[in-house]
Amino acid sequence: MQVNAMGFENFDHIEDEVCVQRIQVAKQFLGKRMVILAHHYQRADVYRHADLTGDSLKLAFQAAQTDADYLVFCGVHFMAEVADVLSGDEQTVILPDMAAGCSMADMASLAKVERAWRELGEILKPDEVVTPVTYINSAADLKAFCGEHGGIVCTSSNAGKILEWSFRQREKILFFPDQHLGRWSGHQLGIPLEEMMVWDFDEPMGGLTPEQIKKAKILLWKGYCSVHQMFQPQHIIRFRNKFPEGIVISHPECSFEVCNASDYVGSTEYIIRTIAEADEGTRWLVGTELNLVSRIAEEFKSQGKFVHFMSPLVCMCSTMARIDPQHLTWAVENLANGRVVNRIQVPKHEAALAKLALDRMLDVSR
Repeated sequence: MQVNAMGFENFDHIEDEVCVQRIQVAKQFLGKRMVILAHHYQRADVYRHADLTGDSLKLAFQAAQTDADYLVFCGVHFMAEVADVLSGDEQTVILPDMAAGCSMADMASLAKVERAWRELGEILKPDEVVTPVTYINSAADLKAFCGEHGGIVCTSSNAGKILEWSFRQREKILFFPDQHLGRWSGHQLGIPLEEMMVWDFDEPMGGLTPEQIKKAKILLWKGYCSVHQMFQPQHIIRFRNKFPEGIVISHPECSFEVCNASDYVGSTEYIIRTIAEADEGTRWLVGTELNLVSRIAEEFKSQGKFVHFMSPLVCMCSTMARIDPQHLTWAVENLANGRVVNRIQVPKHEAALAKLALDRMLDVSR
């Protein structure tokens, strides 16, 4: 296949429908050598080209199992890192746009987590009493930190199981970067809210007293997903007033108040499955990213199911949306011409430690 595909500047203004044709040609040319993976939050005009789709946990399993030479990840940076860690050395992971990041993941850096670990060491012995747990929405070096310190990775699908495992190892948990997933998961295990303290990474000792740290079962990093914080309890109240028979389902990255007011709480895979298995004619209010909700609404319309987006404001993952048809065309056409662009490659030492934490997660989740 011969196309002058090197620079992205040649692709920026290609019409979307032309991109569709060129992506299909590149996919046919590369065949089984390339697999395109897409997260459920991905925009529809990119999602349509995916060979494999899912939430973070499902995509992690898929990345570990595929034998394709090239894994083109339509998601965000940390997801592509996970794919690189779990895939073979002979496989190449590509992120079509390096600007596809995650604001939540950026709220926890290795330097800040290491500082927190040192500060905890002034009060207790963290390597003996604290299990570090990082949400999969984090950089590879934080997964490596967990691997090195006897910790583990979790996703929104398996957070409850992971916390149970973590408490079997040690008596406390440091959970980062999303406080809301940690709080809801701890609540589901029966841990009182007053035993889950927020660790403010901008304050010495996380802004906590020694007594608070000693009392805490879970130390919650002061991080959050800006998309899921758009949803508010009043959105649920308005829906229930208008549709008393309606059902509310939310993602655990939402605030505790939203989760507590919902009928169901779970990961993107859980949300899709729950609505798919529901009776015809049911009406749903869904608290998660707009692209996914729109896709569900369209998919189940023929079954007489009504799916509403929780927020009155448009609210989507803007960083994931950076991967557009033009970037995907650029990445796959370069591959078809023997050129790798935007390769994601986690350093070997870091990858080995991160894999420890990820393998622990996959073992617990099987």
